[in-house]
Amino acid sequence: MAGVSDPTKYKRVADSLRVQIEDGTIAVGEPVPLAGLTVRTQWSRRTCARGLQRLEEEGLLTRYKGLGYFVTAQPGQRNEGQT
Repeated sequence: MAGVSDPTKYKRVADSLRVQIEDGTIAVGEPVPLAGLTVRTQWSRRTCARGLQRLEEEGLLTRYKGLGYFVTAQPGQRNEGQT
């Protein structure tokens, strides 16, 4: 499959953040800056953004236009159905 970002990498970004949210390293209400992820992982902005989008789809993060992504739930407390 010819994709722009390696699926393994974006899943690794999402999995790593999910663990940090679960163990409280990143608390509910805290921002998850895309720029910080790209620096820390050395992966493209698009790859890291896809990882954040995956967690948004799962209800763990919410994206606020102009502000970025914020933790809105811990695993097991997902905000399903939230718009």
